[in-house]
Amino acid sequence: MGTLNRPELDRLERRELQLTILSIVFVLILASGLAMFMYPLVFLHPIGNKWTLRVAFFGFCALTLLFVGYLLERQRTVRQLKQQLLAELERNVTLQQQASVDLLQSMPDQNYFWDRLTMEFRRAMSMQKTLSLLLVKAKSTSGPGKKDEANSAAWGDAAKAMARKLRPTDSIYRLAPDLFALVLPETDVLNAKRIAVRLQEELQDVRAKHGKTFDITAHNYPEHVSSEHELEDIVKSLLPEQEEWNAQVPVNSK
Repeated sequence: MGTLNRPELDRLERRELQLTILSIVFVLILASGLAMFMYPLVFLHPIGNKWTLRVAFFGFCALTLLFVGYLLERQRTVRQLKQQLLAELERNVTLQQQASVDLLQSMPDQNYFWDRLTMEFRRAMSMQKTLSLLLVKAKSTSGPGKKDEANSAAWGDAAKAMARKLRPTDSIYRLAPDLFALVLPETDVLNAKRIAVRLQEELQDVRAKHGKTFDITAHNYPEHVSSEHELEDIVKSLLPEQEEWNAQVPVNSK
C-alpha cells in the first residue's frame, strides 16, 4: 500500500460509528419497550414469587446495559486498531522512502561513470566487441510542486527497479537528479532495445506510484558512434548545468 487514502478511511470510520450508534439506539428502544411491559407484572401485579421476577427484571436491565457497553467498547477498540494500523503503514512507507533515498545517495556518480565508460569503450575497441549505453531521463507528470524528498524517493524506486533487470556485468550510474546511465558491455543494438523495453515494464509501478515518466534512449558502439568522444558528447548534452546539479544534490556530511 504505497499511499493511504485517508478521506476514504475516515468516511468508513464515520459510517462504522453511525452503525454503532444506530445499533445502541435500536437495542435501547427494544429493551425499554420490553421493560415497560414487564414492569406491571413484576411490581404491580406479580404472579408467583415476586423476588424471582424482580431479579429477572433487573438482570435483564443489567444485560442490556452490558450489551450497550460492549458495543461502545467494540467501537473504541476498532478505532484504536485502525489508528495503530495506519501508524504502522505510514512508518513502513517512511522507511521505504528513506531506503530509496539512501540508495540514491550511495549510487556511483559521474566520476565513476566516466572511468567505467572509458574502460569499457577501450576494451570493446581492443576486443572488437559491442558496447551499449542506455540513458534514462526521468520526468514528473505532476508539475514542479513536489517536494525534494518525494522526488528522491521516486528516483530511488526507479534505480531499484532498473537494477533488478541488470546483468552482473552491467552497471548503473546517477549522472544528474533525473538522469541515469546504464553501461552494457557486449550488448548490440537489438539487445539494448530489448533491455530498454524490460526497463520500461519494470518502471510501470514507479510511474503509477510517483507520477513519473521515463525516456530511455539506446546508444551503441559501433552502430551509432565510432569514438568515445561521441558517446561523451551525447551524455553531456543531457546533463544539467553543474551549478544546478550541485544545488539539487545534498552534500553528505562527514
